[in-house]
Amino acid sequence: MKSFNEIVDQLGDSEGREALLGMLRGIEREALRVDDAGRLAQDLHPTKLGSALTHSKITTDYSEALLEFITPVNNNIEALLEGLTETHAYTVRNLNGQKLWPVSMPCYVGDVKNIPLAQYGSSNTGLMKTLYRKGLTHRYGALMQIISGVHFNFSVSDSLWQRLFDEKISNSPNLRSGSLNRCEFISESYFGMIRNYRRLVWVLPYLFGSSPALCSSFVKDQTVGFDFKKTGKGTLYLPYATSLRMSDLGYTNKEQDKLNISYNSLPEYLEGVQAAIKMPSAQFEKIGVKVEGEYRQLNSNILQIENEFYSPIRAKRVTLPGEKPSQALMRAGVEYIEVRALDVNPFSPVGIDATQVRFLDLFLLYCLLSPSELTDEQGEAEIAANLKSVVLEGRKPGLMLTQNGQPISLQDWLSSMFADLSSLAKLLDGEQSRRYQNALSHWAEAINDPSQTLSGKVLNEIINKGVDHGVWVHALANNYHEFLSTYPLSQQTEQEYLQEAEKSLDKQHQIEAESMPNFDLFLQDYFKDVASPELYSGCKS
Repeated sequence: MKSFNEIVDQLGDSEGREALLGMLRGIEREALRVDDAGRLAQDLHPTKLGSALTHSKITTDYSEALLEFITPVNNNIEALLEGLTETHAYTVRNLNGQKLWPVSMPCYVGDVKNIPLAQYGSSNTGLMKTLYRKGLTHRYGALMQIISGVHFNFSVSDSLWQRLFDEKISNSPNLRSGSLNRCEFISESYFGMIRNYRRLVWVLPYLFGSSPALCSSFVKDQTVGFDFKKTGKGTLYLPYATSLRMSDLGYTNKEQDKLNISYNSLPEYLEGVQAAIKMPSAQFEKIGVKVEGEYRQLNSNILQIENEFYSPIRAKRVTLPGEKPSQALMRAGVEYIEVRALDVNPFSPVGIDATQVRFLDLFLLYCLLSPSELTDEQGEAEIAANLKSVVLEGRKPGLMLTQNGQPISLQDWLSSMFADLSSLAKLLDGEQSRRYQNALSHWAEAINDPSQTLSGKVLNEIINKGVDHGVWVHALANNYHEFLSTYPLSQQTEQEYLQEAEKSLDKQHQIEAESMPNFDLFLQDYFKDVASPELYSGCKS
């Protein structure tokens, strides 16, 4: 099996470079709406933003107050971020003075009953989306669900896949008979990428984690098991933490620990997800499904639906109408991956910047092009332990991780990886640019100087400058609101957003007019294939 550097050398010609540069990316950024006092917005999703059910770029996640901005897929980083910024700019112009909360951990929340659940209209599809979120409330509590993040969708070009497939065939005579088609090769390769990503996922909270501190209203009277330090009026923090969002305090689900879903192949992964969807949970059974005529959750299984599976990365394919995510993967294999381990970058008005995107390009290509062994139980334990260590104490001097059963310092591991990434950065830049090399150099400063990580910079603002977390974030919200309110939007761009809002509202009304009258029957129909799930039989297209 060839090494990462050997494969990069093979791709060093002009055609190989163009194939590598054909990456496609999409961004999903979540942000809470807050009022002038920095409190959670209580009103409904603004009509001028269109329908949260059907709008292509502006929707909501768990709460009416939790906006989600979605970019179209783009090959150009500057155009991608420009589009994301325009969506933010249009949005803030239509929030009636409300601001966007620019960090992952929530604003001050007094009574959790005041967290408004997302509403998607009267259609069965809309009612199901709201009920799913109601189930999340009963299962995990509302506070956890209003944590914000950034999701990064990524795929590589068809020409790169063809080049890698041809190379695989030429070096594997037993595959020439057609035992592995190109579609299956792509899925197999994406899962190799996912396994390497999971081994290295700690890199992302180390560099990009930006939630080492939070408002004490998030913890309230819970016993959380963390030795928090306190500063200001009510800021809690861990001195070496990088991402409390990624800790047990954030997006975790203890019930899912028993699932043991495998990433060793697409068939094994699908088998695990199917089993999880129909696996009963004694804990969730106690909640009840329909109590005194009112639904509390979609069902009492460990997962209500596939989306409830919390993972720092997902294998994805664009679904057809009425198709579930796993059915799309069964139909035609993996099309792209979704990175879900990113905190909102508080130093960017849109939650992510170009240096991060370029580093993610390098990092994900590294995961794709490096050899990827299958993962066993010991490997899974190592992945979990490394991630936990970095999330809670990633900036601790001399922090040791475990690599293939052997101790290694975080700095040594990062230095080795960055050395490999440098050759890829030079190849992508070519002779006319240094953008990838500059991005790599920018983040390389954080290897031996943890204060250059995002979490280090956050704590510098709060601890060293003595500013309360809520006060600091509120000031950022005001600054970004002013920036986005005056961001130049052409008349044509603004008109396009207005038209999309109107179109989405019309589409929701159409769905509601055509909706089945009986919600019980709708749910039965939706879950009818759970009892006897389709088995993966290879790519069909």
